Amino acid sequence: MTPTLNGMILAAGAGFTFALLNLNLRVLASELPPFQVQFLRYGAGLVVMIPWIIQAGLAAYVPRAMAGQLWRGVAHTAALFFWFSALPHIPFATLTAIGFTGPIFIMLGAVLFLKERMFWQRWAAALLGFLGVLVVVAPSFTGTGGHHALLMLASAPLFAASFLIAKALTRHDTPQVIVAWQSLTVAVFTLPVALWLWEWPSLAQWGIVLLCGALGSLGHWMLTMAYRIADISAAQPVKFLDLIWAACLGYLAFSEIPTTTTLAGAAVIFLSTSWIARVEARRGRSTPA
Repeated sequence: MTPTLNGMILAAGAGFTFALLNLNLRVLASELPPFQVQFLRYGAGLVVMIPWIIQAGLAAYVPRAMAGQLWRGVAHTAALFFWFSALPHIPFATLTAIGFTGPIFIMLGAVLFLKERMFWQRWAAALLGFLGVLVVVAPSFTGTGGHHALLMLASAPLFAASFLIAKALTRHDTPQVIVAWQSLTVAVFTLPVALWLWEWPSLAQWGIVLLCGALGSLGHWMLTMAYRIADISAAQPVKFLDLIWAACLGYLAFSEIPTTTTLAGAAVIFLSTSWIARVEARRGRSTPA
């Protein structure tokens, strides 16, 4: 198989892995306080990394950009609070569709904070993406759960901020250090509130926590490998499978059937992000090194 095909398969596998992760997190978030679930999820992720930390030595995981690691932890913790608060109340497919807005917020953040140029295609993609968000979110306001959709949407720009800080940190620290400190900072920042609201997990819930730690590490590894061996523009269309995974798992686990507006809005968001990814890839190839 070609590297591009391998990358697309890995990206699809990562999407399915993250869908399984979100499924298990939704179960936990419906039974335990959101801050506690945040702490357990990222604490478990840190535990999974301990063998690699021991092998490399603690000195290898001392960051060169400590302030950046801490600010990223703040942004990611805030994003996760909104995300986990809405998670038990949002249909699984809708959750995934709103998540497709991530690249749009990342693009806007890169323009505002990293001073990247804003071409007309980027503005068009952002506008198209937000129209898709309106299609997905608007029906939620006909019932009583509209604020949960807003909470989920509020997490997207904060996740984008976390991503942009991580991108800047790669100039100073390795990906392994960045991932480890993400888990550490989120766990530390959420620990006080988690202890205040603590409810002892059952044996089955502890098993789900450990499973979430393993799924999170596996998903991030697969996605990193996918973008290492294949162009992002080639792997991006595979992300639409995320909605298929979410729809199937949502139906099997929660008997949820995606609405027509969710599917239509997700398609609009996906088309906008895929289009701008291909435009940026062509621009990158045409720019002299």
